[in-house]
Amino acid sequence: MWLLLFILASIVFSALLPYLERFGFGHLPLDLRLRVFGQEWLFPLGSTLLLSLIAWVLARLLE
Repeated sequence: MWLLLFILASIVFSALLPYLERFGFGHLPLDLRLRVFGQEWLFPLGSTLLLSLIAWVLARLLE
């Protein structure tokens, strides 16, 4: 279950990345950027974890 949520959060984060880069997301320590054959691949692990933590805290506060 958690793996599915993590994958879905990564997909949503990747779609929103152009807007979130203004706030520093996508450049955190666990965010991996790989350039292979001229194409850039982004694996936003750190940013996904941070956004998941923020969502968890908000959910706990709103209970």
